[in-house]
Amino acid sequence: MTDDKDVLRDVWFGRIPTCFTLYQDEITEREAEPYYLLLPRISYLTLVTDKVKKHFQKVMRQEEVNEIWFEYEGTPLKWHYPIGLLFDLHASNTALPWSITVHFKNFPEKDLLHCHSKDVIEAHFMACIKEADALKHKSQVINEMQKKDHKQLWMGLQNDKFEQFWAINRKLMEYPPEDSGFRYIPFRIYQATTERPFIQKLFRPIASGGQLHTLGDLLKDVCPSAITPEEEISSWLWSFCMEVLRKQQKLL
Repeated sequence: MTDDKDVLRDVWFGRIPTCFTLYQDEITEREAEPYYLLLPRISYLTLVTDKVKKHFQKVMRQEEVNEIWFEYEGTPLKWHYPIGLLFDLHASNTALPWSITVHFKNFPEKDLLHCHSKDVIEAHFMACIKEADALKHKSQVINEMQKKDHKQLWMGLQNDKFEQFWAINRKLMEYPPEDSGFRYIPFRIYQATTERPFIQKLFRPIASGGQLHTLGDLLKDVCPSAITPEEEISSWLWSFCMEVLRKQQKLL
């Protein structure tokens, strides 16, 4: 993965054109114009919306300004979910720009976590990084890093600096050649139509027979209802082609 720099760049610089509008019941001193922004898919709403907050605060009475929160078509948007995930869960079939409503009152305590500062976002992000490395390397890589490395990783995300982020993150994506892969693949399958928000379990990248697992194998194991017979055949064909390719490489 660390060698696929063009792919990594395309993922990093993925953007969602978004239109922010103030909720109609918010009290303002003059009309609030919409605010447009290209949101990075890999970041968090409360990390990249300072300009949105300042834009709407200009037209509001200061006594009416409380903690900012966002919703889409009546659904509060969880700030601790990456922006791309929020869009895919709730608005992937909608026309762009994505229309998000901004609130400064009536915080939905039952639906959202409070986020009073960027320190809260950083703590959440680093907790996710540490959880993933526990699955991949028994936490050895993240524990061997210095505090400045952790800070560089976070600042790379916060400031949208690809090179700064990946200079550190590449260490978390490597493994010794003798290991043939990570211990387990850190993943979550999020669901929009169930009380269980996501599925997460231990899954090894290599099967007991030595063949590499595919995404289809993972889905078939943890969420079989998501795989149709046609997709199962496609997954098998992909595995077959990859095995043929590996054998050809050995012959060469």
